[in-house]
Amino acid sequence: MSAKLRFFCNPNFYFAALRAFYMVILKKIADLQAYIAQQKAQGKAIGFVPTMGALHKGHISLLETARTQRTYTVCSIFVNPTQFNDKKDFEKYPTTIDEDIKLLISAGCDVLFLPNVAEMYPDGTEEVSNYDLGYLDTILEAAHRPGHFLGVVQIVAKLLDAVQPDKLFMGQKDYQQCMVIRKMLELDNRTSIQMVVCPTTREDDGLAMSSRNRRLTEPQRALAGIIYQCLVSIQTKRGHADFEVVKKECIELMQYKGLTPDYVEIADADTLVVADNYKDGQKMVALIAAKIGEVRLIDNMLLQ
Repeated sequence: MSAKLRFFCNPNFYFAALRAFYMVILKKIADLQAYIAQQKAQGKAIGFVPTMGALHKGHISLLETARTQRTYTVCSIFVNPTQFNDKKDFEKYPTTIDEDIKLLISAGCDVLFLPNVAEMYPDGTEEVSNYDLGYLDTILEAAHRPGHFLGVVQIVAKLLDAVQPDKLFMGQKDYQQCMVIRKMLELDNRTSIQMVVCPTTREDDGLAMSSRNRRLTEPQRALAGIIYQCLVSIQTKRGHADFEVVKKECIELMQYKGLTPDYVEIADADTLVVADNYKDGQKMVALIAAKIGEVRLIDNMLLQ
């Protein structure tokens, strides 16, 4: 018997290799809850990464962080209709489920929860979210996408009920969304869930990785890095210029390049209260939303 054949006939190797390419896929909440209960009974901590699919390296970085924190990783893919205030945006949201599954398996994801709309909304998508998000539901993304965050907290609450995680992993790119989810956890008294916010994963030109980037044409993609350039400008000019001047420069640059900015703002990093100018000694965040054609992109940067 050749050395190569002995290698592959080794049963220990076979099962180790099989495990490396093994991921449980569940579509029903009851099945997921039963399976998670089995894992918890074995003493495993559950790490959860909720997504809407069209996965990229940013999503994978969340899974990698979850694995480094020794959690049994659960990823969900569900394009939630209640968080799209623009029906066309919902219809055009990229769906790449076969590619997503391959990517999750290669990343070592343990469980994929893949429900349909009827499973998550058995009473229909018209059910109302009763969360009072206060100030966070009046500014920035909330002002430009009315009802968006109520849809977000509605589905995340349902997913948390299904998964019962110990840790929830989310990306800083969606800064306001992270704050909204943290608020929801407080309102629901889900004190047992630790929320872990992971750094934004970027392309070589600084563009924040996003599923919506797939919708950009090549010329649009070449321009998209301007958003990151504006964030860097806001950062570097802190202490050297008034923010209103920097804001005007950023808006004019984006408009000159063909982008349509929705907002360019700085805010308190802990409360998201929007500020008119830089404030010494205060932890702040710069936030930008802009459209390139029909594609709307958001990004942010913590100011040092």
